Amino acid sequence: MDSKYEKILENTVNFSDRFIPNHDELLEFTKYCKSKGKKVVLTQGVYDLVHHGHALYLQKAKALGDILIVGVDTDALTKKRKGPNRPIVPEDERITMLTHLRHVDVVTLRDVDDKRTKLEEMIRPDFLVFSQTTGDIPDEIKKSASEWCDEVVVFPPQATTSTTARIRQLTMEGVEKLAVEVNNLTQDFLEKIRRG
Repeated sequence: MDSKYEKILENTVNFSDRFIPNHDELLEFTKYCKSKGKKVVLTQGVYDLVHHGHALYLQKAKALGDILIVGVDTDALTKKRKGPNRPIVPEDERITMLTHLRHVDVVTLRDVDDKRTKLEEMIRPDFLVFSQTTGDIPDEIKKSASEWCDEVVVFPPQATTSTTARIRQLTMEGVEKLAVEVNNLTQDFLEKIRRG
């Protein structure tokens, strides 16, 4: 068991080693890391349309300790939290993308049926990291998290534009282009009617 977990901590480890969807196995991995004196950092989110703000956020989170575990919201949980049109990128691609970021050691999933604080309570990280942009985390969770971890850290936004704002921008650009096209088609149609 030790060699498997040591392998996860190597830079050359592959996706199948770094993605741990089974929470019992994740707990064993976490216990192993702590037994070796490693400081564990936990953060969670959607990570839809991964951009440089996500990378900077994860880099700062990793700098707090030795092991960074990222809980990724499943597609079902993302729809519940963000609405029916999210995520833009399916969970398997989001997970794969995160495992390619050098500051991320392990990725796991959070599902719609999981208790909101399941990972925090189970892992009991040394540092639990939130972003100020995560608006649906009640203050009582942030306060009570100190029961499960040594320190709660809240980072300011690491990018000037959030994923939601980027999606809105792309949607608006698409709507504007569509409106111009519809207007042109309507004008052409009306002109044809006028001509008979």
